[in-house]
Amino acid sequence: MEITNRSIDGGRAFDWGRVSDDYAKYRDIYPEVFYQKIVERKLCTEGQKVLDLGTGTGVLPRNMYRFGADWIGTDISENQISQARRLSDEGNMEIRYLVTAAEDVDFPARTFDVATACQCFWYFDYEKLVPKLFRMLKDDGRLLLLYMAWLPFEDKIAGASEELILKYNPKWTGAGEVMKPISEPDFVYGFFEPAYHEEYEVEVPFSRETWHGRMRACRGVGASLSREDMEKWEAEHEALLRSVAPETFTVKHYVAMLELKKRELES
Repeated sequence: MEITNRSIDGGRAFDWGRVSDDYAKYRDIYPEVFYQKIVERKLCTEGQKVLDLGTGTGVLPRNMYRFGADWIGTDISENQISQARRLSDEGNMEIRYLVTAAEDVDFPARTFDVATACQCFWYFDYEKLVPKLFRMLKDDGRLLLLYMAWLPFEDKIAGASEELILKYNPKWTGAGEVMKPISEPDFVYGFFEPAYHEEYEVEVPFSRETWHGRMRACRGVGASLSREDMEKWEAEHEALLRSVAPETFTVKHYVAMLELKKRELES
């Protein structure tokens, strides 16, 4: 399903379903510390019911399944959910997945202990979604926002790959990341207040093949470029990696997490 948002990529349409195969193969890259930090906050663990919005191929629920929470993952893309179901079945994981827009998710009040959104919260319509999340979370429930991005100004390989994306998609808004806390519009803070935040750097291992696949599976490339531009980008990126990257390497990223708790609203 194509998504268009004037504040993202200059309004250029993108469709995660176009890159579901690559997404499943190349974007399950969060390091172990990413998951341990969540558990340290006593979130997404045994006895908790968790709603994962924009679950994609189910990276978060699949990797955290071992900690014992009961997960439901939702995504607007049928292709992404198909991959999530396949990978969960292969791992003998009982995770429920729904094909639906985040704004259309509807469960009874106080159903969930935690709602998570990894790499996706800015895609959603806050005014429709946030009041629903407030209602669906338990009184002591948490909304956990997660994000990881490469650091193009600190990592030569990431910077070179990013420049090539911008050559073919000059209005791509995923460029130029620096480490910073997650912040949300005032509307979100009308329902939730910060309980904890943390930002930290990680080195993520890649080979030329897996980094090329990771780049191909990003919004600015495989999810939005035409077939002709994709072919050109692929050839140029493969040549670029042969010139700037060894066969295996790490790419510097940063991770940001923001844990929000429900406000006490005036009746």
